[in-house]
Parts: sequence; structure tokens; C-alpha cells
Amino acid sequence: MSEEGDGGDTKASGEDSDRCVFLFEHFRDGMKAEDLLAGAGFHTHSGSPPPDVRTGCDLAISVPAGELERAEKLLKRNGIGVMDVLLRFKGALRELQISSLVKKTDFGEHIMVRVGNMKLTFRKSDGLIVNISGGGCPDIPLLATELVGTRLEDAVPPAQVGTTLCAYTLQKAYEYALRDWEVIR
Repeated sequence: MSEEGDGGDTKASGEDSDRCVFLFEHFRDGMKAEDLLAGAGFHTHSGSPPPDVRTGCDLAISVPAGELERAEKLLKRNGIGVMDVLLRFKGALRELQISSLVKKTDFGEHIMVRVGNMKLTFRKSDGLIVNISGGGCPDIPLLATELVGTRLEDAVPPAQVGTTLCAYTLQKAYEYALRDWEVIR
């Protein structure tokens, strides 16, 4: 997943042209679709679905209208269920604005990276994840169990374990923490 929820250059992605928006029943399907489509070279854009079709903690992925059929085939071939497709959507999805949600706190021996409500704290001396906190999604205890006590570079990325918006934002916190750890060591 790319930083700030944007899988491509917004100008190249046809921000001003018609786009098709994929809607997913499960947040996890949106996460998988974002990675798959961006990795396959699609000019993706991710964000919140338009208010009239939003169902809760949703993630919508758009592609240029001319790429719809190819994108649908790729998603289907990879077992990613699409709940609906908005055809000829004009404008942009409301950004998740992940970068504006990132806060870092240096506690001396530890750094805490917060993205939204999710926080990941690691020890600066060796990159050991010492705490995961925040959020209210049901997969948080599992994510904490998987990550706490593991070094950043050895940890399973949260998006491979969790299936919710909390896992998505923890994935972003993990990515930022990993970048900080690379600089520190």
C-alpha cells in the first residue's frame, strides 16, 4: 500500500477524467484490491466512498474508466469480491489523509508512531516493538499478540494479519516506524 492512500500520481490517474469506483463489503477486500491493482500498474486512488454509498469503515478504490474491465478481471481472478462498481464517477474520492494522521513521539529510548487511533511503539536500540495500542476493531488483540516482542524488520506486516480499518492504519504506522528504524540504525 502506498503512502497517503494514493496508489499513483493523481495527475496520471485521471483525476479530472471519468473513473470507476470499486466498493467492497469487507475492508480487507479493499486493502487487498488496493495492493493488487497498484502492484499491477493501475492508476489507483483510494479513499472513502461517496457519502450516499458509504456503509461504515469503508475503503473504495478507483481506476480510470478505460481500465475497468481489466481491473475487474484481475480482482476476480484473485478472488477479491467486489460489492458494487460506480461507473463514470467524476471527481475524487475523499482522501483518507493518512499523512495528516501521522504523529511521532520520541520518548528517549522509544519512538511511538501514531496513525489515526492506532499506535505502535518500538525501542530505538534494536527496533523491538514494545507496544500496540488504540483502535476499537476486533482484530487489535491478535495484531498486538503478533507484533509485540518482534523486531520491526522481522514482524509480519499488520495488513497481512488484520482485516479492518484499524489494521490498515496500524499498517501505515508500521511502515512509518520501519522507515524511522532504517534511519536510526
